[in-house]
Amino acid sequence: MVKVYVLDTNVLVQAPYACECFEENRVVLPLVILEELDNLKKAEGEKGRNARSAIRYLEGLRQRGDLLEGVPTGSGGTLRVEKNFVNVSLPEDLPEDKMDNRILRVCLGLSEAGTDPVVLVTKDILLRVKAQMLGIQAEDFVTEQVSGQEQQYRGRAEVYVTEDAFKDFKKKGIPVEAVYQSDAEGRITRPELLENEFVILKADQSARKTQLGRVEKGHIKKLEYRKSQPYGVTPRNAGQYFLQEALMQPAEKAPLVIVKGMAGTSKTFYSLAVGLEKLLNNPTGEYRRILICRPNAQFDSDIGFLPGDEQEKIAPLLRPVMDNLEQLIDSNEEARYEDERALQGKIEEIFDRGIIQAEALNFLRGRSIEKTYLIIDEAQNMTPGQAKGIITRAGRNTKIILLGDPGQIDRPFLDERTNGLSYAAEHMKGSSLCWQITLSAEECERSALAMDAVRRM
Repeated sequence: MVKVYVLDTNVLVQAPYACECFEENRVVLPLVILEELDNLKKAEGEKGRNARSAIRYLEGLRQRGDLLEGVPTGSGGTLRVEKNFVNVSLPEDLPEDKMDNRILRVCLGLSEAGTDPVVLVTKDILLRVKAQMLGIQAEDFVTEQVSGQEQQYRGRAEVYVTEDAFKDFKKKGIPVEAVYQSDAEGRITRPELLENEFVILKADQSARKTQLGRVEKGHIKKLEYRKSQPYGVTPRNAGQYFLQEALMQPAEKAPLVIVKGMAGTSKTFYSLAVGLEKLLNNPTGEYRRILICRPNAQFDSDIGFLPGDEQEKIAPLLRPVMDNLEQLIDSNEEARYEDERALQGKIEEIFDRGIIQAEALNFLRGRSIEKTYLIIDEAQNMTPGQAKGIITRAGRNTKIILLGDPGQIDRPFLDERTNGLSYAAEHMKGSSLCWQITLSAEECERSALAMDAVRRM
């Protein structure tokens, strides 16, 4: 059955191509949507860019036909602009001067005027609630959504293998067909292991015996950097061993690393440690610099109005990075803060020498970044479009590291299923060029109080 989909502005702002995602159905844009796009077209950052893209898309359709009558889309449906239904009445507690309510009025008018089902598509949860109160079917825009956090790819698996194969693992490796999983009732299944997936290997006769490995071309092989100590840091758990393996690999072999995990799992700390190891302790010439970016919705749009030069503008976002550098630069915990001035001087020297640089996320647009160890911290606050833009900016010998926690999102209209970090992880899983790992809550290395709060709160 053909449906009528009424789109909200926020759908087009997040995905300018959204009108092409409804196949043979009819897409309707209330006139108020055009007004909102007009107001947003001069906005800074991705919001303004996407608004302009949506406007250009509409202009292309206008040149092909009458938007008031309807123009065929590339997906087999039609799109038209609706300017009628100004006389459709709304409940008194929904004032007509609000943009959202004008969209609801169009939905009501379309429902009363035709027989086809009318569906409102919006990222605004409260608008979906109001639509339900009026008997209007409402949905989220799901084209860019991935599975919920619990069902997302973790980049790691626990498997069993026979005792004999376990003994020969370090010498020969193990074919992926030789391992299995067992549930609580003893049912055996063969796991589908993807390229570069990390594995905790257990002997079936003694589950306490474990080995760590990684899938490569149909075989599980031992970790290459298990004994490494980048910048004096030693892994404390299986997740950190996997993280170290992915980070230590050269950019040619592992150009993209995606790391998920709650606060305190040492994502940023370990990434910086490996970067400093590559540039300071054992300079290999792989990278020219460490480049750090942290997306922030409010900051990205307002950066031009902040005082100072570029580094001064982005300084407020670098405080978490500085905290980690303090621990890395002076590894002696007892004496670390005895001379605050000396510690600060060491950190400033690293920035002054250009070993570590920091930039706003928007400044990466349009660049081709070569021989760079690029860390995107708090990547869960990126949109799917930003994630795609970052990954496609990678030049030769550049390693991109996306770090974040999909459970801590600060950006409107993004959640654990629509953020750029989860989007990139889902679409890049199985690629030989992408290494992924999700760190568990048990692998958090914060204080006893922090760990107790994780369990209780």
